[in-house]
Amino acid sequence: MNCAFTIKGWSAFAPGLMSRADWMAWAAEPYLPLGDATPALEEMPPLLRRRVDKLGRMALQVAWWCQQGHDDKVPMVFASRHGDLGRTDAMLQMLAQDQPLSPTQFGLSTHNAIAAQYSIARHLTGNCICISAGDASPEAAVVEALGLLADGAEEVLVVVYDCPLPDRYAVYRDEPEAAFAWAARLGHAGAGDVRYDLQVDGDPFGIAVQDAGMLPHGLEVLRFLIGGTPLLDHQESGRGWRWRRHA
Repeated sequence: MNCAFTIKGWSAFAPGLMSRADWMAWAAEPYLPLGDATPALEEMPPLLRRRVDKLGRMALQVAWWCQQGHDDKVPMVFASRHGDLGRTDAMLQMLAQDQPLSPTQFGLSTHNAIAAQYSIARHLTGNCICISAGDASPEAAVVEALGLLADGAEEVLVVVYDCPLPDRYAVYRDEPEAAFAWAARLGHAGAGDVRYDLQVDGDPFGIAVQDAGMLPHGLEVLRFLIGGTPLLDHQESGRGWRWRRHA
């Protein structure tokens, strides 16, 4: 499968990185973002804003920045490898201590809860897909978005976000971790647009499996999309993914 698209707009947040200029400088000389900064998310009503924690605030903030206008029918794809695992971990600890669980906390821990809060706050009624596909979650999100474009959507809002795992899950870490979120509006490429394509195949392109680099894969994809590199290859579960940029 080989699919093409362009990016109509994008936004991103990580501790110490907020403006477009910050991110473009980071793309030229990347590093692992560290820190505890959380976006203000002032666009969201306070009664709803207090329901989302750091992960949700990052995801919703970049979605709000990227979706400047109000199109209540715009389809969306939210993708996170781990989701709000910190909230889930806290509830598991409560269960282990025979403490009652809050129905509200349980509802907010589900993988579609962050996207649902965004839809409620902005009164959106369009299609919304929530993805978790391991370290290929960004690729899976774009594949879903391309399917929506093929079905007639003019644009699709893609939001990719993650936070470091709780310490008790350290044994499962297989890549560098950072708190980050980015959003992009994907559309059909027209004359003069920068065009991207994403190819997936069972053939891993003959590239040897490499050790994890300095970035989580979600940030590697963002760096490719906003930087000038022409190619990004990724392997996951014996499957090869190839991103290409055509100026």
